[in-house]
Order: sequence, then structure tokens, then C-alpha cells
Amino acid sequence: MKTGIFITGGTFDKEYNELDGKLFFKDTHIKEMLKLGRCNVDVEVRTLMMIDSLEMTNEDRKTILENCVKCPEEKIVITHGTDTMAETARFLGPKIKNKTVVLTGAMVPYTFGSSDGLFNLGSALAFAQMLPHGVYVVMNGKKFAWDNVRKNKKTGEFEED
Repeated sequence: MKTGIFITGGTFDKEYNELDGKLFFKDTHIKEMLKLGRCNVDVEVRTLMMIDSLEMTNEDRKTILENCVKCPEEKIVITHGTDTMAETARFLGPKIKNKTVVLTGAMVPYTFGSSDGLFNLGSALAFAQMLPHGVYVVMNGKKFAWDNVRKNKKTGEFEED
């Protein structure tokens, strides 16, 4: 059975505008990242939105939830901005019971070449295949339950709440 990958934006897919120095969205890099990582997992990639997680609303989270519930895949990886990833996990956690959903992100855009995104994507795919049903956050090789995770704004790392 396929693993769903839902793209919502976040640092994973940001580009750098050399003229004004701003980050922006153009298109997802996930398929390129899967190819570079020699991914052998059978995946179905869907772009749900391309937004910065600081701009994510509960309506956006409802869209994510609806896609998780309605899709045929039982295992789902969601690429998400790190600033509100824990909030989205808390939104989804109580509502998703019969699927394994893993949220992951990157601290540095993939296009910068020094991104943690490739490692996090691979880790998320591996955890999604192994974990029981539930909602999790996976960052930097560690997994966290949806109701016990936060981003430490001082260290830039995820930790138990």
C-alpha cells in the first residue's frame, strides 16, 4: 500500500529571491528529494497548499484533516512549517484514530544545500511505516507524540512538552 505525502509548504519548499532577499514559494521539491534520497517507498504526493505555517489557519488545518480522513492511504507524511507544526499535530491528534500521520519539516530550505529536510523526510517516511496509528511529529531523527511536543524557540529544536 502507498504512503501519502501531503505538502503544505513550510521551509522545505521555500526559494530565495536574490534581488530582494526574501523567501517565497514556487513549487515543491519533494519529488526531487525523494529521487535524491533513492526512496523506494511507494508514495502518492499531493500538494494541499504552499504556505508559511505562521499563516496557517484552522480552516487550513481542516483541509489537512479532511485529506487525511478521506485518502485511501493508512500511512501519511505531512511536510509542514516548523513554527506551528505542534499546533497542527494537536489539531489532528484527537481526530485521527485509524491512520498513522507523521508531520515533519525543515529548519533550512532544501534549495540552500545545507538543509536538514532530506534527513527529516527520510526519517518521517521510516517512522510512518513503523509507528502504530496516531499522530506524530518527527524532526532530526526523533519522534514525538502529538500531545507531547513543542518547538524550543531558543534552540530551534523539537522536544517533549
